[in-house]
Amino acid sequence: MSAAGGSNPEYVNARVRARQSALFSDEEYRKLVRMGPAEIARFMEESEYEEEINALGSRFSGVDLIEYSLNKNLAKQFNDILKWADGRLYDLIARYLRKFDAWNVKTVIRGIYSDAEREDVDSDLIRAGEFDDNFLDRLLDATTIEEVVDRLNGTMFDVDLEAAFEDYEETDVLVPLENAIDRAYYESLLEGLVVDEATQQYREYLEAEIDFRNARNALRLARSGADIDPADYYIDGGSLFSASELVTLAQNTDELVSKIRDSKYGNELSNALDDLEAADSLIGFERALETALLEYAEGLGYVYPLSVSPVISYILAKEREVDNIRAIARGREAGLSEDEIEEELVIQ
Repeated sequence: MSAAGGSNPEYVNARVRARQSALFSDEEYRKLVRMGPAEIARFMEESEYEEEINALGSRFSGVDLIEYSLNKNLAKQFNDILKWADGRLYDLIARYLRKFDAWNVKTVIRGIYSDAEREDVDSDLIRAGEFDDNFLDRLLDATTIEEVVDRLNGTMFDVDLEAAFEDYEETDVLVPLENAIDRAYYESLLEGLVVDEATQQYREYLEAEIDFRNARNALRLARSGADIDPADYYIDGGSLFSASELVTLAQNTDELVSKIRDSKYGNELSNALDDLEAADSLIGFERALETALLEYAEGLGYVYPLSVSPVISYILAKEREVDNIRAIARGREAGLSEDEIEEELVIQ
């Protein structure tokens, strides 16, 4: 579909609501936690993943089958939405889905850094952004991170990544590259965004997403041990932190949580902030941040339903589903206990 012409939010949101009703419930996640990979695949075959499980079942099994089916279904769902959308709505959705271009670039870079097999990296790619299969294959074929940076020349990531590559070479830490990718994505997302009645709620959500991403990225950089100022990778567009303030808060998670609790997010995120304070590791803290953001996003679309907000709400919920099923399958394969796996999930 072309981005030309008028928007059609009534039609798109009706289709999205039907898809949202088919998402797994928290109770279904708890059932999956008690299953092995083969049982999980059979459970998925009785759901919206039937087509992918059947198509890929002759080539893959176990966790590999689950992984490829999840990513293929995710890309299909989001490409369907783009096919339904017209005009300005199409443009807003397409811009947001560039987050998977960012995800894929990070995935390729991490794979090279950790000497992962090409096939393993490929299985983690989500082909739902603007990069086509040929371009993603070119990134997968790169043998060094510098090659990846060079092949991204002319994309929205090029300027930020080139600057961050110098920090990476000096520190041998990936965090500067990952933070630069995030900043490039959000700057592209906000560029030229016209805020009116139909997009005000969406813009407020983006502020929250940027605030939470700034907090997460600053924490990662502060704990990486690299001699890099977190302010160098600050993302403009949020409303909670200034660049200089974030540098200080990244050194003290208690003060960071207090800042969020005293903000406009505090009332809605009370329970999630309790989890943030109780988190005893950076991974646990980041997971609690994700849960808090998901809680904040759940109201999208209710204030102004004939807008892009319900679509964004569905995209986030679908991502949550895929991440949870993947975490369960990997946890079962690794021999984690049910309690340990549930700790990895974003459920409420």
